[in-house]
Amino acid sequence: MSTLEERVRCKELLSKVKTPEECIEFFKDGMDVGMSGFTPVGYPKVVPIALCDHVEKNNLQGKLRLNLFIGASIGAEVEDRMATLDMIDRRWPYQTGKNLGKAINKGQIRMGDKHLSMFPQDLKYGFYTKEKGGGLDMAVIEASAITEEGNIILSGAVGAAPEIIDVADKIIVEINTGLPSFEGMHDILLTDLPPFRKILPVTDLRQRIGTPWVPTDKSKIVAIVESKLPDNGRALRGTDDVAQAIADNIVDFFQSEVKAGRLPKN
Repeated sequence: MSTLEERVRCKELLSKVKTPEECIEFFKDGMDVGMSGFTPVGYPKVVPIALCDHVEKNNLQGKLRLNLFIGASIGAEVEDRMATLDMIDRRWPYQTGKNLGKAINKGQIRMGDKHLSMFPQDLKYGFYTKEKGGGLDMAVIEASAITEEGNIILSGAVGAAPEIIDVADKIIVEINTGLPSFEGMHDILLTDLPPFRKILPVTDLRQRIGTPWVPTDKSKIVAIVESKLPDNGRALRGTDDVAQAIADNIVDFFQSEVKAGRLPKN
């Protein structure tokens, strides 16, 4: 794997390298915090875990509560543990944590549900934090690398990360050197808000219309932290007779379509 110095190609940002524990001072009670990640891939790990350790060690449960804005669900070792430690006040727009769900149903966490495709746009409108000016206090983003110009190359997921990076006042970047670089995988295009949105110029499935990195104001980056932790995905439920029958029917259908010449053999 590449070293941290190789992944951070904007060399002036190397002065921002910190340990996860050194980032704890950036978080205050009541802050609006956005995180990268999508069903749980590409989410920050070492900084939130260090923050949870700090709260647990110092008996700060209920005294450091954050409003979390994340494109979808993330790993249980982050948001489910934060819920257990009473570190979440508000959560938008989707989650799957068992402990988080219980806290929401008890009224301990204020949960807002929103279609995931609409959440980034509404975040840019400033709906969720309009009483504070419409932005976010902090973004914590997992990345594969940072370009020479200081733009963030996301790791395994995009989700709402580009919009979170755009509206956040400060950014902490976790460079995950424990994973291969995802540079070149993503096609990032930040659009104007309606009613000024332009037509997306896509005319071919192989076409790219954006950039492999998220446009980033590098002056907002306050810390760069190295991570080597993998994503903590959820195990899928095992198959049963009904699921197997559905799968068999789908395969039979495709095979019959190939034999009829309506689908190619590949």
